Amino acid sequence: MMKHDILKMQDPEVFASITGEVRRQTETLELIASENFTSRAVMEACGSVMTNKYAEGYPGKRYYGGCEYVDIAENLARDRAKQLFGCEYVNVQPHSGSSANMAVLFSVLKPGDPIMGLDLSHGGHLTHGSSVNFSGQLFDAHSYGVDRETGIIDMNKVEEMAMQVRPKLIIAGASAYSQGFDLKAFRQIADKVGALLMADVAHPAGLMAAGVMPNPMEHCHFVTTTTHKTLRGPRGGMIMMGKDFENPLGITIKTKTGSRVKMMSEVMDAEVMPGIQGGPLMHIIAGKAVAFGEALQPEFKVYAQQVKDNAAAMAARFLGLGYHIVSGGTKNHLMLLDLRNKEVTGKVAENLLHDAGITVNKNMVPFDDKSPFVTSGIRVGTPAMTTRGMKVAESEQIAGLIDRVISAANQPDIADVCKQVKAEIRELCLSFPLDGYGPLI
Repeated sequence: MMKHDILKMQDPEVFASITGEVRRQTETLELIASENFTSRAVMEACGSVMTNKYAEGYPGKRYYGGCEYVDIAENLARDRAKQLFGCEYVNVQPHSGSSANMAVLFSVLKPGDPIMGLDLSHGGHLTHGSSVNFSGQLFDAHSYGVDRETGIIDMNKVEEMAMQVRPKLIIAGASAYSQGFDLKAFRQIADKVGALLMADVAHPAGLMAAGVMPNPMEHCHFVTTTTHKTLRGPRGGMIMMGKDFENPLGITIKTKTGSRVKMMSEVMDAEVMPGIQGGPLMHIIAGKAVAFGEALQPEFKVYAQQVKDNAAAMAARFLGLGYHIVSGGTKNHLMLLDLRNKEVTGKVAENLLHDAGITVNKNMVPFDDKSPFVTSGIRVGTPAMTTRGMKVAESEQIAGLIDRVISAANQPDIADVCKQVKAEIRELCLSFPLDGYGPLI
Protein backbone atom coordinates (compact mmCIF):
# COMPACT_ATOMS: atom_id res chain seq x y z
CA MET A 1 0.00 0.00 0.00
CA MET A 2 1.01 3.59 -0.56
CA LYS A 3 1.75 5.77 2.46
CA HIS A 4 -1.79 7.15 2.80
CA ASP A 5 -3.85 4.18 1.55
CA ILE A 6 -4.61 3.00 5.11
CA LEU A 7 -5.77 6.47 6.11
CA LYS A 8 -7.94 6.70 2.99
CA MET A 9 -9.73 3.49 3.92
CA GLN A 10 -9.93 4.01 7.68
CA ASP A 11 -10.85 7.70 7.80
CA PRO A 12 -11.90 9.10 4.42
CA GLU A 13 -12.97 12.41 5.98
CA VAL A 14 -9.52 13.21 7.33
CA PHE A 15 -8.00 11.89 4.11
CA ALA A 16 -10.18 14.31 2.13
CA SER A 17 -9.01 17.17 4.34
CA ILE A 18 -5.37 16.30 3.69
CA THR A 19 -5.81 15.86 -0.06
CA GLY A 20 -7.59 19.22 -0.17
CA GLU A 21 -4.63 20.83 1.56
CA VAL A 22 -2.25 19.11 -0.86
CA ARG A 23 -4.18 20.65 -3.74
CA ARG A 24 -4.17 24.08 -2.08
CA GLN A 25 -0.43 24.02 -1.48
CA THR A 26 0.26 22.68 -4.97
CA GLU A 27 -1.94 25.03 -7.01
CA THR A 28 -1.92 28.29 -5.03
CA LEU A 29 0.79 30.71 -4.01
CA GLU A 30 1.90 30.78 -0.37
CA LEU A 31 3.14 34.23 0.64
CA ILE A 32 2.55 34.12 4.40
CA ALA A 33 5.94 35.11 5.81
CA SER A 34 5.86 32.53 8.60
CA GLU A 35 5.12 29.54 6.35
CA ASN A 36 7.30 27.29 4.25
CA PHE A 37 7.45 23.80 2.73
CA THR A 38 9.51 21.15 4.51
CA SER A 39 11.34 18.39 2.68
CA ARG A 40 9.91 14.91 2.39
CA ALA A 41 12.70 13.72 4.67
CA VAL A 42 11.54 16.10 7.41
CA MET A 43 7.95 14.92 7.03
CA GLU A 44 8.99 11.28 7.09
CA ALA A 45 10.77 11.88 10.40
CA CYS A 46 7.75 13.73 11.79
CA GLY A 47 5.45 10.90 10.72
CA SER A 48 7.69 8.16 12.09
CA VAL A 49 7.46 5.76 15.06
CA MET A 50 9.21 8.42 17.17
CA THR A 51 5.68 9.73 17.84
CA ASN A 52 5.05 6.65 20.00
CA LYS A 53 7.84 7.30 22.50
CA TYR A 54 7.60 9.14 25.81
CA ALA A 55 10.95 10.64 26.74
CA GLU A 56 10.53 13.07 29.64
CA GLY A 57 13.90 14.50 30.61
CA TYR A 58 16.98 14.88 28.45
CA PRO A 59 19.36 12.51 26.63
CA GLY A 60 21.04 10.24 29.17
CA LYS A 61 18.77 11.53 31.94
CA ARG A 62 15.27 10.33 31.05
CA TYR A 63 12.42 9.43 33.37
CA TYR A 64 11.48 6.56 31.05
CA GLY A 65 13.30 3.51 29.78
CA GLY A 66 13.83 2.61 26.16
CA CYS A 67 15.12 6.04 25.11
CA GLU A 68 18.42 5.01 23.54
CA TYR A 69 17.28 5.77 20.00
CA VAL A 70 15.34 8.94 20.64
CA ASP A 71 18.43 10.14 22.52
CA ILE A 72 20.37 9.82 19.27
CA ALA A 73 17.85 12.00 17.42
CA GLU A 74 17.79 14.71 20.10
CA ASN A 75 21.57 14.81 20.37
CA LEU A 76 21.79 15.14 16.58
CA ALA A 77 19.34 18.04 16.67
CA ARG A 78 21.27 19.80 19.43
CA ASP A 79 24.70 19.25 17.88
CA ARG A 80 23.58 20.40 14.45
CA ALA A 81 21.91 23.52 15.88
CA LYS A 82 25.12 24.35 17.75
CA GLN A 83 27.04 24.04 14.50
CA LEU A 84 24.50 26.13 12.59
CA PHE A 85 24.45 29.03 15.03
CA GLY A 86 27.82 28.73 16.76
CA CYS A 87 26.31 28.43 20.24
CA GLU A 88 27.28 26.55 23.38
CA TYR A 89 23.80 25.64 24.64
CA VAL A 90 20.68 24.44 22.82
CA ASN A 91 17.32 23.14 23.98
CA VAL A 92 15.28 21.70 21.12
CA GLN A 93 12.30 20.56 23.20
CA PRO A 94 10.03 23.67 23.18
CA HIS A 95 6.84 22.88 21.29
CA SER A 96 6.70 26.37 19.78
CA GLY A 97 8.43 29.73 19.66
CA SER A 98 5.97 30.98 22.24
CA SER A 99 6.85 28.23 24.72
CA ALA A 100 10.56 28.90 24.09
CA ASN A 101 9.98 32.54 25.00
CA MET A 102 7.96 31.53 28.05
CA ALA A 103 10.80 29.32 29.28
CA VAL A 104 13.31 32.16 29.02
CA LEU A 105 11.07 34.69 30.80
CA PHE A 106 10.23 32.24 33.59
CA SER A 107 13.92 31.35 33.99
CA VAL A 108 15.19 34.88 34.64
CA LEU A 109 12.21 36.92 35.86
CA LYS A 110 9.91 37.08 38.84
CA PRO A 111 6.24 38.08 38.45
CA GLY A 112 5.98 41.85 38.17
CA ASP A 113 9.51 42.36 36.87
CA PRO A 114 9.75 45.02 34.12
CA ILE A 115 10.43 43.94 30.54
CA MET A 116 10.67 45.73 27.18
CA GLY A 117 9.69 44.50 23.73
CA LEU A 118 8.53 45.77 20.36
CA ASP A 119 4.88 46.86 20.32
CA LEU A 120 2.63 44.20 18.79
CA SER A 121 0.95 46.75 16.52
CA HIS A 122 4.38 47.90 15.31
CA GLY A 123 5.44 44.41 14.25
CA GLY A 124 6.25 42.73 17.57
CA HIS A 125 4.92 39.43 18.91
CA LEU A 126 2.35 38.46 21.53
CA THR A 127 5.04 37.00 23.79
CA HIS A 128 7.03 40.24 23.84
CA GLY A 129 4.70 41.93 26.32
CA SER A 130 1.21 42.02 24.82
CA SER A 131 -1.52 42.60 27.41
CA VAL A 132 -3.52 39.61 26.14
CA ASN A 133 -0.53 37.27 26.59
CA PHE A 134 1.18 35.79 29.66
CA SER A 135 4.14 38.10 29.00
CA GLY A 136 2.01 41.18 29.53
CA GLN A 137 -0.15 39.70 32.26
CA LEU A 138 2.58 38.35 34.55
CA PHE A 139 5.24 40.99 33.97
CA ASP A 140 5.41 44.79 33.90
CA ALA A 141 5.60 45.13 30.13
CA HIS A 142 6.70 48.28 28.29
CA SER A 143 6.64 48.53 24.49
CA TYR A 144 8.99 50.45 22.25
CA GLY A 145 7.90 51.20 18.69
CA VAL A 146 8.95 52.47 15.29
CA ASP A 147 9.24 56.07 14.20
CA ARG A 148 6.02 57.38 12.65
CA GLU A 149 7.80 58.88 9.64
CA THR A 150 10.46 56.24 8.88
CA GLY A 151 8.82 53.06 10.19
CA ILE A 152 12.21 52.16 11.72
CA ILE A 153 13.08 51.57 15.38
CA ASP A 154 14.74 54.65 16.90
CA MET A 155 17.48 53.32 19.18
CA ASN A 156 17.73 56.63 21.01
CA LYS A 157 14.11 56.26 22.09
CA VAL A 158 14.73 52.64 23.07
CA GLU A 159 17.55 53.81 25.31
CA GLU A 160 15.42 56.59 26.81
CA MET A 161 12.70 54.09 27.68
CA ALA A 162 15.21 51.63 29.11
CA MET A 163 16.70 54.31 31.35
CA GLN A 164 13.22 55.10 32.69
CA VAL A 165 11.88 51.55 32.97
CA ARG A 166 15.08 49.78 34.08
CA PRO A 167 13.89 46.46 32.64
CA LYS A 168 15.21 43.12 33.82
CA LEU A 169 14.92 41.80 30.25
CA ILE A 170 14.91 43.48 26.84
CA ILE A 171 13.45 41.54 23.92
CA ALA A 172 14.64 42.26 20.37
CA GLY A 173 12.63 40.58 17.65
CA ALA A 174 9.51 40.87 15.53
CA SER A 175 6.92 39.08 13.46
CA ALA A 176 6.27 41.89 10.97
CA TYR A 177 9.34 44.15 10.80
CA SER A 178 11.29 44.20 7.55
CA GLN A 179 14.51 45.70 8.86
CA GLY A 180 17.25 44.08 10.92
CA PHE A 181 17.77 44.65 14.64
CA ASP A 182 20.94 46.45 15.75
CA LEU A 183 21.74 43.85 18.40
CA LYS A 184 25.05 45.48 19.29
CA ALA A 185 23.20 48.68 20.19
CA PHE A 186 20.55 46.70 22.07
CA ARG A 187 23.27 44.95 24.09
CA GLN A 188 24.93 48.25 24.94
CA ILE A 189 21.61 49.55 26.23
CA ALA A 190 20.98 46.33 28.15
CA ASP A 191 24.40 46.53 29.80
CA LYS A 192 23.84 50.18 30.64
CA VAL A 193 20.64 49.46 32.59
CA GLY A 194 21.64 46.05 33.94
CA ALA A 195 19.21 44.08 31.77
CA LEU A 196 19.49 40.74 30.04
CA LEU A 197 19.00 40.69 26.26
CA MET A 198 16.93 38.11 24.41
CA ALA A 199 16.66 38.00 20.63
CA ASP A 200 13.59 36.27 19.22
CA VAL A 201 14.78 35.40 15.71
CA ALA A 202 11.84 33.15 14.79
CA HIS A 203 11.44 34.83 11.41
CA PRO A 204 15.01 35.38 10.13
CA ALA A 205 16.61 32.34 11.83
CA GLY A 206 17.24 30.51 8.56
CA LEU A 207 18.82 33.60 7.01
CA MET A 208 21.07 33.90 10.08
CA ALA A 209 21.99 30.22 10.02
CA ALA A 210 22.96 30.59 6.35
CA GLY A 211 25.11 33.64 7.08
CA VAL A 212 23.13 36.09 4.94
CA MET A 213 22.06 38.01 8.06
CA PRO A 214 24.20 38.67 11.17
CA ASN A 215 24.43 35.95 13.81
CA PRO A 216 22.78 37.06 17.07
CA MET A 217 24.93 34.96 19.42
CA GLU A 218 27.69 37.52 19.85
CA HIS A 219 25.46 40.12 21.51
CA CYS A 220 22.58 38.25 23.18
CA HIS A 221 22.27 36.35 26.43
CA PHE A 222 19.46 34.27 24.96
CA VAL A 223 18.27 33.52 21.43
CA THR A 224 14.91 31.90 20.77
CA THR A 225 13.45 30.79 17.48
CA THR A 226 10.88 28.67 15.77
CA THR A 227 12.20 25.85 13.62
CA HIS A 228 9.88 26.38 10.66
CA LYS A 229 9.62 29.66 8.72
CA THR A 230 12.99 30.43 7.07
CA LEU A 231 14.67 27.43 8.77
CA ARG A 232 12.34 25.20 6.72
CA GLY A 233 11.88 22.61 9.43
CA PRO A 234 8.89 21.23 11.33
CA ARG A 235 6.74 23.47 13.50
CA GLY A 236 8.47 23.86 16.87
CA GLY A 237 10.73 26.04 19.00
CA MET A 238 14.29 26.21 20.25
CA ILE A 239 16.36 28.10 22.85
CA MET A 240 20.05 28.89 22.45
CA MET A 241 22.84 30.61 24.37
CA GLY A 242 26.16 31.63 22.89
CA LYS A 243 27.84 31.06 26.27
CA ASP A 244 26.55 29.53 29.48
CA PHE A 245 26.64 31.68 32.65
CA GLU A 246 25.47 31.65 36.26
CA ASN A 247 21.74 32.28 36.59
CA PRO A 248 20.97 35.86 37.72
CA LEU A 249 18.26 34.79 40.18
CA GLY A 250 20.87 33.06 42.30
CA ILE A 251 19.13 29.66 42.20
CA THR A 252 21.44 27.15 43.89
CA ILE A 253 21.93 23.39 43.87
CA LYS A 254 23.23 21.23 46.68
CA THR A 255 26.52 19.45 46.06
CA LYS A 256 28.64 17.01 48.04
CA THR A 257 30.76 19.91 49.26
CA GLY A 258 27.93 22.34 50.01
CA SER A 259 26.08 24.24 47.29
CA ARG A 260 26.69 26.28 44.16
CA VAL A 261 24.77 28.65 41.92
CA LYS A 262 23.13 26.80 39.07
CA MET A 263 24.33 27.56 35.57
CA MET A 264 21.78 29.16 33.28
CA SER A 265 21.66 26.00 31.15
CA GLU A 266 20.54 23.97 34.18
CA VAL A 267 17.83 26.47 35.08
CA MET A 268 16.65 26.70 31.46
CA ASP A 269 16.44 22.93 30.99
CA ALA A 270 14.45 22.61 34.20
CA GLU A 271 12.10 25.42 33.17
CA VAL A 272 11.32 23.75 29.86
CA MET A 273 10.80 20.37 31.54
CA PRO A 274 9.22 19.96 34.10
CA GLY A 275 8.57 23.72 34.34
CA ILE A 276 6.22 24.30 31.43
CA GLN A 277 6.20 21.08 29.41
CA GLY A 278 5.99 17.34 29.93
CA GLY A 279 7.16 14.81 27.40
CA PRO A 280 8.94 16.19 24.34
CA LEU A 281 7.58 15.52 20.87
CA MET A 282 10.31 13.14 19.73
CA HIS A 283 8.96 12.80 16.19
CA ILE A 284 9.17 16.60 15.80
CA ILE A 285 12.63 16.69 17.35
CA ALA A 286 13.72 14.05 14.81
CA GLY A 287 12.32 16.33 12.09
CA LYS A 288 14.27 19.24 13.56
CA ALA A 289 17.47 17.19 13.35
CA VAL A 290 16.81 16.46 9.67
CA ALA A 291 16.05 20.12 8.90
CA PHE A 292 19.19 21.33 10.68
CA GLY A 293 21.21 18.81 8.68
CA GLU A 294 19.71 20.24 5.49
CA ALA A 295 20.49 23.80 6.62
CA LEU A 296 24.15 22.84 7.04
CA GLN A 297 24.42 22.01 3.32
CA PRO A 298 25.86 24.59 0.86
CA GLU A 299 22.56 24.70 -1.08
CA PHE A 300 20.79 26.19 1.90
CA LYS A 301 22.90 29.33 1.77
CA VAL A 302 21.98 29.73 -1.90
CA TYR A 303 18.33 29.33 -0.93
CA ALA A 304 18.54 31.88 1.90
CA GLN A 305 20.18 34.47 -0.32
CA GLN A 306 17.49 33.95 -2.93
CA VAL A 307 14.81 34.51 -0.28
CA LYS A 308 16.35 37.92 0.43
CA ASP A 309 16.81 38.74 -3.25
CA ASN A 310 13.21 37.81 -4.02
CA ALA A 311 11.89 39.95 -1.17
CA ALA A 312 13.98 42.92 -2.26
CA ALA A 313 12.79 42.59 -5.86
CA MET A 314 9.16 42.26 -4.81
CA ALA A 315 9.41 45.27 -2.52
CA ALA A 316 10.97 47.37 -5.26
CA ARG A 317 8.17 46.41 -7.63
CA PHE A 318 5.52 47.32 -5.06
CA LEU A 319 7.16 50.69 -4.46
CA GLY A 320 7.17 51.28 -8.21
CA LEU A 321 3.45 50.55 -8.28
CA GLY A 322 2.78 53.20 -5.64
CA TYR A 323 2.49 51.02 -2.54
CA HIS A 324 3.66 52.15 0.87
CA ILE A 325 5.97 49.62 2.52
CA VAL A 326 6.46 50.23 6.22
CA SER A 327 10.13 51.21 6.77
CA GLY A 328 10.52 51.87 3.04
CA GLY A 329 11.71 48.41 1.98
CA THR A 330 13.07 45.13 3.32
CA LYS A 331 16.36 43.68 4.51
CA ASN A 332 14.98 40.22 5.19
CA HIS A 333 12.29 37.90 3.86
CA LEU A 334 9.14 39.97 4.37
CA MET A 335 7.46 43.31 3.86
CA LEU A 336 4.47 45.02 5.42
CA LEU A 337 2.22 46.87 2.97
CA ASP A 338 0.20 49.79 4.31
CA LEU A 339 -2.87 49.85 2.07
CA ARG A 340 -4.49 53.03 3.34
CA ASN A 341 -3.48 54.95 0.22
CA LYS A 342 -5.14 52.22 -1.85
CA GLU A 343 -8.44 52.58 0.03
CA VAL A 344 -8.51 48.87 0.82
CA THR A 345 -8.40 47.26 4.27
CA GLY A 346 -6.12 44.38 5.11
CA LYS A 347 -9.13 42.11 5.65
CA VAL A 348 -10.56 42.87 2.22
CA ALA A 349 -7.17 42.46 0.53
CA GLU A 350 -6.56 39.12 2.24
CA ASN A 351 -9.95 37.77 1.18
CA LEU A 352 -9.71 38.98 -2.41
CA LEU A 353 -6.19 37.63 -2.81
CA HIS A 354 -7.36 34.30 -1.42
CA ASP A 355 -10.02 34.26 -4.14
CA ALA A 356 -7.20 34.89 -6.60
CA GLY A 357 -5.11 31.96 -5.36
CA ILE A 358 -2.66 34.04 -3.32
CA THR A 359 -2.37 33.50 0.43
CA VAL A 360 -1.28 36.43 2.60
CA ASN A 361 -2.36 37.61 6.04
CA LYS A 362 -3.96 40.87 7.08
CA ASN A 363 -1.72 42.73 9.50
CA MET A 364 -1.75 45.79 11.71
CA VAL A 365 0.55 48.60 10.59
CA PRO A 366 2.20 51.08 12.97
CA PHE A 367 -0.27 53.69 14.26
CA ASP A 368 -3.12 51.75 12.64
CA ASP A 369 -6.57 53.30 12.94
CA LYS A 370 -8.37 49.99 12.34
CA SER A 371 -8.96 47.00 14.60
CA PRO A 372 -6.80 43.85 14.57
CA PHE A 373 -9.72 42.06 12.91
CA VAL A 374 -9.74 44.52 9.99
CA THR A 375 -6.26 46.14 9.84
CA SER A 376 -4.80 48.51 7.30
CA GLY A 377 -2.11 46.25 5.91
CA ILE A 378 -0.99 42.87 4.65
CA ARG A 379 2.22 40.98 5.37
CA VAL A 380 3.98 39.35 2.43
CA GLY A 381 6.94 36.96 2.58
CA THR A 382 9.07 35.00 0.13
CA PRO A 383 10.35 31.82 1.93
CA ALA A 384 7.75 29.38 0.53
CA MET A 385 7.74 30.68 -3.04
CA THR A 386 11.55 30.52 -3.04
CA THR A 387 11.44 26.89 -1.89
CA ARG A 388 9.44 26.19 -5.07
CA GLY A 389 12.35 27.60 -7.11
CA MET A 390 10.88 30.99 -7.96
CA LYS A 391 13.34 33.84 -8.38
CA VAL A 392 13.47 37.58 -9.02
CA ALA A 393 11.48 37.55 -12.27
CA GLU A 394 8.63 35.65 -10.61
CA SER A 395 8.79 37.95 -7.58
CA GLU A 396 8.21 40.97 -9.77
CA GLN A 397 5.46 39.15 -11.67
CA ILE A 398 3.70 38.24 -8.42
CA ALA A 399 3.77 41.84 -7.19
CA GLY A 400 2.07 42.82 -10.44
CA LEU A 401 -0.61 40.17 -10.00
CA ILE A 402 -1.30 41.30 -6.44
CA ASP A 403 -1.60 44.86 -7.70
CA ARG A 404 -4.14 43.81 -10.32
CA VAL A 405 -6.37 42.42 -7.59
CA ILE A 406 -5.99 45.26 -5.11
CA SER A 407 -6.41 47.92 -7.80
CA ALA A 408 -9.72 46.34 -8.83
CA ALA A 409 -10.95 45.82 -5.25
CA ASN A 410 -13.62 48.49 -5.50
CA GLN A 411 -14.52 47.83 -9.13
CA PRO A 412 -17.62 45.94 -10.33
CA ASP A 413 -15.51 43.40 -12.25
CA ILE A 414 -13.41 42.33 -9.22
CA ALA A 415 -14.76 38.75 -9.32
CA ASP A 416 -13.62 38.37 -12.94
CA VAL A 417 -10.20 39.85 -12.10
CA CYS A 418 -9.75 37.37 -9.25
CA LYS A 419 -10.76 34.49 -11.51
CA GLN A 420 -8.27 35.55 -14.20
CA VAL A 421 -5.42 36.03 -11.70
CA LYS A 422 -6.18 32.69 -10.05
CA ALA A 423 -5.76 30.93 -13.38
CA GLU A 424 -2.41 32.66 -13.92
CA ILE A 425 -1.29 31.82 -10.38
CA ARG A 426 -2.20 28.16 -10.88
CA GLU A 427 -0.22 28.04 -14.09
CA LEU A 428 2.74 29.71 -12.38
CA CYS A 429 2.66 27.33 -9.42
CA LEU A 430 2.38 24.22 -11.59
CA SER A 431 5.42 25.39 -13.55
CA PHE A 432 7.32 25.43 -10.24
CA PRO A 433 6.19 22.13 -8.70
CA LEU A 434 7.00 21.29 -5.12
CA ASP A 435 9.11 18.32 -6.27
CA GLY A 436 10.72 16.95 -3.12
CA TYR A 437 8.82 19.38 -0.94
CA GLY A 438 5.29 19.35 0.30
CA PRO A 439 2.96 16.63 1.63
CA LEU A 440 2.39 14.87 -1.68
CA ILE A 441 0.28 11.71 -1.62
